[in-house]
This record gives sequence, C-alpha cells and structure tokens, in this order.
Amino acid sequence: MEAGQIFILLVVILLAIFVLVTLAKSVRIVPQARAGIVERLGRYQRTLDPGLTVVVPFIDRVLPLLDLREQVVSFPPQPVITQDNLVVSIDTVIYYQVNDPKAATYEIANYIQGIEQLTVTTLRNVIGGMDLERTLTSREEINNALRGVLDDATGKWGIRVNRVELKAIDPPPSIQDSMEKQMRADRDKRAAILNAEGVRQSQILTAEGQKQSAILTAEGDKQSTVLRAEADKQAQILRADGEAKAIGAVFDAIHRGNPDHKLLAYQYLQMMPEIAKGDSNKVWIVPSEFSKALEGLGQAVGRFGAGLAPGAIPSDDSAAEEIEAAAAEATAESEAAAAAAAEEVRRALAAAEVASDPSRSMPSEVDTGEPGPAEDEAARDAMDEAATGDLPAIGRDLTAEPDSGDGRRSGPPPAPPAPPAG
Repeated sequence: MEAGQIFILLVVILLAIFVLVTLAKSVRIVPQARAGIVERLGRYQRTLDPGLTVVVPFIDRVLPLLDLREQVVSFPPQPVITQDNLVVSIDTVIYYQVNDPKAATYEIANYIQGIEQLTVTTLRNVIGGMDLERTLTSREEINNALRGVLDDATGKWGIRVNRVELKAIDPPPSIQDSMEKQMRADRDKRAAILNAEGVRQSQILTAEGQKQSAILTAEGDKQSTVLRAEADKQAQILRADGEAKAIGAVFDAIHRGNPDHKLLAYQYLQMMPEIAKGDSNKVWIVPSEFSKALEGLGQAVGRFGAGLAPGAIPSDDSAAEEIEAAAAEATAESEAAAAAAAEEVRRALAAAEVASDPSRSMPSEVDTGEPGPAEDEAARDAMDEAATGDLPAIGRDLTAEPDSGDGRRSGPPPAPPAPPAG
C-alpha cells in the first residue's frame, strides 16, 4: 500500500473522530429537575432546561448541572455558649432548595459552606441570649429564628431555606448529671404529692362512708327502738287489760261465792304447813284469825262433848265410836265444802284466762255462769257445818286446782285472800 493512501486513510479517520466529538459536544441531554449553565467564550450565555439541547461546540461550555430538588445537609456539632455561661453542643439540619441556578453559580463560590457558616454564627447569636433551661425547651423558637436569618441571607444566592432543625442539644456531662438529679427529685416530689393526694381522697371518701354508715345505723337503731317501744307499749296494754279482766273475774267469782270468816280461817289453817317449810324459817307469825280457827275447833269438840250426859261416862267403847263417827261426818262435810269452794275458784281462773287470751276456747267442763240456787245453798250449808264441826286434817291445799284430765292444770293457783279487817 502506498504512502499516499495511508495518509488519506489517517486523515479520513481523524475527520470522523472530529465529527463524532463535535456532535457529542453539540448535543446535550439535561435530566428532569436539573439545570445547566452555558457559557459562551467565558460569559454567561443561557440556562439549559431539561431535555435535548444543542450547543455550539468549542465555543459554548456547559458547567456542571445543578440539582433543583430540595436538599438536606447535616452540619457537625458546634459548641455554643449560653447566657448562663454553659457550653452546649448543637447539631443542625438544613433543608434548602436552589431556585435560581445563575445566582447560585455566580453570586457565591460555595453556597453549602456559606450556609454552614451562616448557620453557626446565627445559632451562636440566638443561643447566647438564652439560658440553658430556655435553650432546652425553646427548640421551635430557635428554629424560626435561624430560618428567618438564613432565608434573608441566602435569597440573593438563589437559595431558599425551607426548614432548620436542631437535631441534638448536648450539655456537658456534669450538667447532664445535675439535670438528671433535678429531674429525679422533681419526679419524686410529684409522685409524693400525687400519693398524698390519693391518700387524702381515700381518707375523705372513707370518712364520708363511715359518716353515712353511722347515720344510717343511728336511723335504723332509732326506728328499731321506736318500734320496740311501741310493741312493748301494746304488749303492756294488752297484758294489763288481760290482768284487769282476770282480777275482775276472780273478784266476781269470790263475791258470787260469798265467803265468810270461817272459810278464811280454814284457808289460814291450810297455809300453816306451807309457812313452816324451809330451813330458813326461824320465826312464825301467827295471825289473829288463827285463834278464831282454834275457837271453832273447840266449839266443835264441845258440841260432841255436850251430846253426852253430864257426868255420864260410858262403861264400854260405844261412846268412843260415836265420837269417831261424828268426827268423820264433820270431816266429810268440810271436805265437800272445800271442794265446792275450790271448784268456784277454778271456774273464776278459767274465765280470767279466756278473758286475757281470746284465742283460747272455754273448756266444756268449766261453767262460767252463775251457780244455781241449789248448788249455792248446798255450798253454804256445807261451809256452815264445817265451821261448827270438826275441821279436817291440816295439809290439804284448797287453792290447788284439780287436774283437767290431760295431766296439766288449767292455771296457776291464786294467792290467798287478804285477812278481814279487825
């Protein structure tokens, strides 16, 4: 191959490479949310928008593309002195966005560094007017102050600061320990206060409950006492009414029986053995009616003696037999009279029980009516004969009520009547 041909081939290859390079420099593709600055012969010529763009090769120069999206940059911790002379470390985060590529390119050499330094100086200026307590509790106030200063300063740079955040505020370790102790003491204080409030409320509620319980208990006791008193009153009224009726019935029966001093003397003789019972009875009180009873006994014996002729002494035992027969007859008559009187008393007691307890029925064998004339006359004759004759043996209790047939008595024995006056 000749040398001329080789030279021509090399020239063609060089031309092809030049054409390719020229085409590559002439055609530029700008992505979305990107912007490019075109300089022609060293001067600003235009800003490239996203899409396909043709520039003049070797005359126009396209600078590095700028990102138009919002950017986040975190700055390292910066030592800041507070108003109370405490050094704290503060980490900041800046959210910014390029809204003018030409100003961001030509107004400042490095807008990231400019934003960082401006943030540090502004932060020291703001924190210097606050104490530690306010610094820790006023993050929103610090953020707004930083954002206002940065937005005013970066506006001419084509930068818009959207948000400034304090990522961390770290006081010195000694201050942190003191703050922890203070916080622990404050929490213990609040816990003690809440506990005291709870105990107070609990005691108040307990006292209120005890008060209400005592009031209700007192009300219940009051009502119970009133009802019990009413019941006792009614019971006493009914009991007194029944006793009054019983006493009236007994008094009626005694008056219907028409007792005399002879029956009373006989009753005293019947009660003498009861008075003598008991180990502690050392003194006997003999009533005045006892002498009358003895007089009646003497009269009865005298009548039997008068039946014999004066000075006539029987030579055999016929007189003794007659005396014994008369004494037996007098004893039988006295017992009949005593039985009649006891029957009358039993009737009176049965009538009193029926009057005091209306629910009980009158026994069929008890006659609560007036005694017949024949019975009354027979009872009086028997008592007269008993008083003028021999008295029966002492020891029979005329006040004891006869058995009603079922093994129980119809009522308690009445008390002996009071002795007559005189």
